[in-house]
Amino acid sequence: MEVKGDDYRVWYEQSDKVIYCQGSLRLAGTEEYAPIVQILDKVIEQSPENIILNLCHLEFLNSSGINVLSKFVIKVRQKETIKIIVQGSESIPWQGKSLKNLQRLMPSLMLEWV
Repeated sequence: MEVKGDDYRVWYEQSDKVIYCQGSLRLAGTEEYAPIVQILDKVIEQSPENIILNLCHLEFLNSSGINVLSKFVIKVRQKETIKIIVQGSESIPWQGKSLKNLQRLMPSLMLEWV
């Protein structure tokens, strides 16, 4: 499962249970984020024990993208059987505050700074 744009790539490595997001996600609203939401929803449908969301190479994420990630975390929380680890980079300014907010949505979410 993979979605590519001019300056971003989002894909899922099923063998490792890792969702990778890299580049700059500046898509305009829900419609343009729909293919990415489909990947995230398919991962949840598979009900893996653990999911790793690797954002270490995601340089930029606009408010629509943060909304997509927030909804994803809420869906994982509602599933109750899936543990999630979000990996971020301390060298990317937007991640510090935004990723901590994801932890507020799901207190059991683990944040790893790479």
